[in-house]
Amino acid sequence: MMKNNFSYVFPAIRGIQAGREYYISMCPLRLLTKLFVFDNEELMPELRAQRTINKARIPEIARYIVSNPTNYTFSAITASIDGTVAFDSIGSDNLANFRMGTLTVDMNAKFIVNDGQHRRAAIEQALQSTPELGDETIAVVFFLDRGLERCQQMFADLNRYAVKPSSSLGLLYDHRSTAANVARHLGITSKVFRNLIETERSSLSERSRKLFTLSALHFAITEMLSEKELEDFSAATKKCQEFWELIGEQIPEWTFVRESKMTAGEVRQDFIHSHAIVLQALGRVGKFLYQTEQLDLREVLSKLRNIDWSRKNSASWEGRAMIGGRMSKSSQNITLTCNEIKRVLGLSLTLEEQDVENTFLSVHSIPEQSK
Repeated sequence: MMKNNFSYVFPAIRGIQAGREYYISMCPLRLLTKLFVFDNEELMPELRAQRTINKARIPEIARYIVSNPTNYTFSAITASIDGTVAFDSIGSDNLANFRMGTLTVDMNAKFIVNDGQHRRAAIEQALQSTPELGDETIAVVFFLDRGLERCQQMFADLNRYAVKPSSSLGLLYDHRSTAANVARHLGITSKVFRNLIETERSSLSERSRKLFTLSALHFAITEMLSEKELEDFSAATKKCQEFWELIGEQIPEWTFVRESKMTAGEVRQDFIHSHAIVLQALGRVGKFLYQTEQLDLREVLSKLRNIDWSRKNSASWEGRAMIGGRMSKSSQNITLTCNEIKRVLGLSLTLEEQDVENTFLSVHSIPEQSK
């Protein structure tokens, strides 16, 4: 039938999975958006073969492609073919030749993306600004459409065991991020962080010998340095090294862990200063200090010894770094923690910080007024 109709022809490799044939091919990026469609978003979820597109994700993925035209990486897209297909092997004299051939698809067939719809949409957006990428290819795994129920099951199965790597591990392997590069460098060279950084997990167990996570240090660095400052790796690492080693001198528990006088678990259990929110708040304080050149950095930071970092000090930290005795990572809590540190150091608040502080004080003063 297809000989009398127009058709698509893909070089392909045939395989067997769960007793059914499937095919692997390559598709030029410029044709990807023309061939593969997304299921109708206006349909109810039970009548679609996949989830709706999260449009907020698309520009970020598109920027990744455009910003890294020589070393971006994409995994294969999985699609179902709803239509007539035929596979012609290049020979039958051996198994390898039997598996290799051409996949011919009726041009009236419909391609449904089971996995990779965000990649497909991002590629379409990236080609608008960088059309020269159109001749590059992406791997596509084709399955034969067995109806809506089968497509829905494929989506569920493809995403069933997908686990996103931890933030720390992602940063450990991310060599494009300048902040990640600085964080890894500090973890190796700084006497404050050396041997105390957890690089695979973004949370620490009670028995962990590490005091900080790589993701927490990374966030602290992004609070402290602007993107322009991070462009100069040497200057950025020098500034961070100076600042965090001065911080380390004022927090004796960090030194006790390095000297094996306390365990990392004991410090994390009893104090808040090794948690991500406090590191971020300290990074924000550092940014303010370096912008205020007339201040003596060492003299100001020496006042950190006056801070009671104990979890039991609920008068200072409840509602700021902690909510109900548990550490909180919200942006508002980071600001409130930063405000308390700046108060002890004798530093002024920015207008934004003052607004957050006023709101916090107005809420937390109500119980006092009602007594």
